[in-house]
Amino acid sequence: MIKKILTIAGSDCSGGAGIQADIKTVTAHKMYAMSAITALTAQNTTGVYGILEATPEFVANQLDCIFKDIFPDAVKIGMVSNSDIIEVIAHKLKQYNATNIVVDPVMVATSGSKLICEDAMETLIKVLLPLGTVITPNIPEAEVLCGFKINDEEDMKKAAAKIAEHLGGAVLVKGGHLVNDAIDLLFENGQYHWYRSERIHNSNTHGTGCTLSSAIACNLADGKTLDESIQNAKEYLSGALRAMLDLGAGAGPLDHTYRL
Repeated sequence: MIKKILTIAGSDCSGGAGIQADIKTVTAHKMYAMSAITALTAQNTTGVYGILEATPEFVANQLDCIFKDIFPDAVKIGMVSNSDIIEVIAHKLKQYNATNIVVDPVMVATSGSKLICEDAMETLIKVLLPLGTVITPNIPEAEVLCGFKINDEEDMKKAAAKIAEHLGGAVLVKGGHLVNDAIDLLFENGQYHWYRSERIHNSNTHGTGCTLSSAIACNLADGKTLDESIQNAKEYLSGALRAMLDLGAGAGPLDHTYRL
């Protein structure tokens, strides 16, 4: 039976991140992708030029349609910039007893600009992040969640433990913003797992966070442990980067279909 993955996120009209990256990733894993769109964005490899949010009611409508008909084996949540939408998503996940929930807390753009207002961030932290089987913050997002600067691996350990203590679930701190090798840290049930891989020198990294979190969701849906899911997802992401797709004038997208 084909595994079914739901992504709840914003749309990227240029196809590199958000819903489009998620659907490509799920398809590359030979699984069935469904989506609830939280916002339309006008963006490309050079930046974000406009955001049109869906209403909370319409997001709820999309989620009801999905859960009542084709129940997902895993859920990935990406960009949600509005408190009311966050509340609706949390309510629906609880209502339908969703499992294998991967939350990518998209707060800070690669450029460093905040993508979420203060009250939405508070709602995200209080209401949605605790529902995650795993949350996948990058270094700037982890700094927001733990409240201190992360400069090295020791700081990553402290941050992961502090975030997990508040939220209860597992935390994967993605260390790509630190200057050494690509290194991520999972904190799960009081245990640390490091994932070290060579840094692939490719400036086209648009949508890497969306892609990794979707790949983790696919592996969880397939019955893999969280540790195995992250290892497999990182391998898939490395391959998509190593394919060296080069599109657009800015930081371009990955080759999600390199395995096909």
